[in-house]
Amino acid sequence: MIEPLQNVVGSYRHATPKDAGRVMFIGMDRILYCGLLGIRSAAALGSITVHVSLGSPFLIRIDKGSWVETRSALVMPNLPHQLQSSDELIATLCVEPEYVDYAAIPWMQPGSDAALNQVAERIRAVYARIVHENIHELTSPFDLNKALFDGPLPTRRLDPRIESTIDRIRINPYAQLFGKECADRSSLSYSRFLHVFRNEVGITFTLFRAWKRARSILQHVTLDANLTDIALATGYPDATHFSHSIRRIYGMKPKDMFAGSRRLAVLS
Repeated sequence: MIEPLQNVVGSYRHATPKDAGRVMFIGMDRILYCGLLGIRSAAALGSITVHVSLGSPFLIRIDKGSWVETRSALVMPNLPHQLQSSDELIATLCVEPEYVDYAAIPWMQPGSDAALNQVAERIRAVYARIVHENIHELTSPFDLNKALFDGPLPTRRLDPRIESTIDRIRINPYAQLFGKECADRSSLSYSRFLHVFRNEVGITFTLFRAWKRARSILQHVTLDANLTDIALATGYPDATHFSHSIRRIYGMKPKDMFAGSRRLAVLS
């Protein structure tokens, strides 16, 4: 039996004042990371992702496109992309896509540079606040929706049969949840369930579950613990599967992610 995560990991590392610019806010539907870019290969995050420079412009290549120099970039879910930055600082906003109404959000539209730049400026303003204030004073409370968008983003309704499965995965991404079980709970055949799920969410059931599990790892990147213990406690069958999945999604090996997060403050 796998022990609960809190029993197999060590204590959190806390950011010191000089590291106050390295922080990650994690919520159910939003993540904002401000810190080191790190050396990475192509990533394929399951979120709607906005990368924003915190210093010099960065280079980005999305899918099989050309390298482009920019100060902000929008990447839609599961698109492979790679970044390079001379000053190694980046801000990354991740918006979970399952309930978001894309069509009602201007900055998510193709070619909406002005709207995207407004979001980027707000991200930089949050970063400036982090740098100039005590990082732990930002925890009580900090509303990313209000800070970045003036309130909640427009949402959409999903097929209730699929919605129940999505919420189960969101609440407990560590669980060993299989498609056949979800199909039975939804009163759908397995093939029909997979078809409806992809039609509603935009990606396969397998990819959705893999992203939510990999996303949950971010809450633990500051822990002083054995990576195999973390892998098993968070639902991965073994260390090899853990390493492969994390590298495919984040473009980095787990050991490099954890090593680069030693001075990161994680707030939720």
